[in-house]
Amino acid sequence: QVQLVESGGGFVQAGGSLRLSCGASGRSFTTYNIAWFRQAPGKEREVVVCINWTSGRTYYPDSVKGRFTISGDNANNTVSLQMNNLNPEDTAVYYCAAGTSYFNPRRGVSEYDYWGQGTQVTVSS
Repeated sequence: QVQLVESGGGFVQAGGSLRLSCGASGRSFTTYNIAWFRQAPGKEREVVVCINWTSGRTYYPDSVKGRFTISGDNANNTVSLQMNNLNPEDTAVYYCAAGTSYFNPRRGVSEYDYWGQGTQVTVSS
């Protein structure tokens, strides 16, 4: 099993940047597919990135492609999400999740077994 704790959320103006972190404990995050999801009020939870560390395959939806980047720090067992050029539509609670390590990372909420508590990101216009 793995435990996940997110940090780094906050308030930012449109065009600004934030970096979210997801600290993993119990097992190395590299043994899982890792994803970041977000959920805005009244909307379904959606993936913003997912990755398989062995294959290096990633998926970013068009809404964040070119603005968001996932990275991993093996020494600290931490996954980060760098978010640039933020806009108000990025406002949501962001969750880190871990699931079975498939070659092609999966995009669905049900594919992930372990979740962090979430961190709020608010982007003002």
